[in-house]
Amino acid sequence: MTTNLAILCTHPIQYYAPLFKLLTKEKSIQLKVFYSLGVEQNMIDKGFGKTINWDIPLLTGYDYEFLINTAEKHGSDHFNGIKNPDIISRIENFSPNILLVYGWAYHSHLKTIRYFHKKLPIWFRGDSTLLNQNPIWKSLLRKLFLSLVYRHVNKALYVGQQNKAYFKAYGVKKSQLIFVPHAVDNDRFAEDRSSEVKILREALALGEKDVLILFAGKFDKVKNPHLLLNAFGAMEADNVHLLFVGNGILEQSLKLEVESNHALCNGNKVHFLPFQNQSQIPVIYQACNLFCLPSLSETWGLSVNEAMAAGKAVLVSDRVGCAIDLVQHNLNGSIFQSNNLTSLIAALSTLTNDIHKLNLMGIESKKIINEWSFKAQTEALMQHII
Repeated sequence: MTTNLAILCTHPIQYYAPLFKLLTKEKSIQLKVFYSLGVEQNMIDKGFGKTINWDIPLLTGYDYEFLINTAEKHGSDHFNGIKNPDIISRIENFSPNILLVYGWAYHSHLKTIRYFHKKLPIWFRGDSTLLNQNPIWKSLLRKLFLSLVYRHVNKALYVGQQNKAYFKAYGVKKSQLIFVPHAVDNDRFAEDRSSEVKILREALALGEKDVLILFAGKFDKVKNPHLLLNAFGAMEADNVHLLFVGNGILEQSLKLEVESNHALCNGNKVHFLPFQNQSQIPVIYQACNLFCLPSLSETWGLSVNEAMAAGKAVLVSDRVGCAIDLVQHNLNGSIFQSNNLTSLIAALSTLTNDIHKLNLMGIESKKIINEWSFKAQTEALMQHII
């Protein structure tokens, strides 16, 4: 017997497409993905401040359909940015046995969840957590609203422990929870790119014994890159360098801060590279010795998965959702107190003091992340579909 699995997602995403391909290969599954944002392939990312056109294929190996989006202002960053007048009929034409929805916070997604409630099993995927503290009145209103939303859901696919706690807090029962680990293409980030790594490290004037700390992502307040720069500036280590990769609203202020710091500027210890596309970013990860994500808020932090797949030690704040799942203290990295400069300085100093130990931590990272894969996602889903 074949199960028709309809998936509702905003747009093609590099963290989802590999799963869709694997599910399509299952003989018992007939899959179709409905993209609600519309046909735009070049996405304007406000965080990076530029148009993003991924250079890896995201639409091969599975069936999909782009829905007509009539929203006045298209976007996946606001509720009314996705309005698909024929979404219900399009999905019904596929005759699904299960509907899997990625994210509820869009007009069409919430409408679809409500419409198909009790008509067919609704599975939901989201990675929200309880890490962000709100005033009591906001928390109560949020709990009331989200409890109503999740009453329409039959199964919630949680990505890790913080996400599991979130679903339970808003009324999802233990029997409704399925662990479907957050994943990236581990093989792509682990593929040997040593010749390119050598060229990059030479371009940055790094020796074999030099330690490179990497920040890769959006230069914005939430990612908190200034805290990392300030902590790095307070360290006393001649063989440690810092590389910022990306773009964003804080780019100029970061560069000005480096220029105003005589020691950093003259020592050429802080480096900047612009946003790197998917085909090149594995080289960036492999070139570093330690990846740092100092975010004030992060539902998960898939860049940590990427760095670990590349075989690197990781340092994250305790407001990063993946911290308790992926980071084992002194085994593959460390966790510091969010927005605490002293805590970050101490962690950086300890980790960068021994490059040999950092390399061993990177080996452990690769072992840990091996279990967080698209294969594991597929196996978890198939256990409940069959």
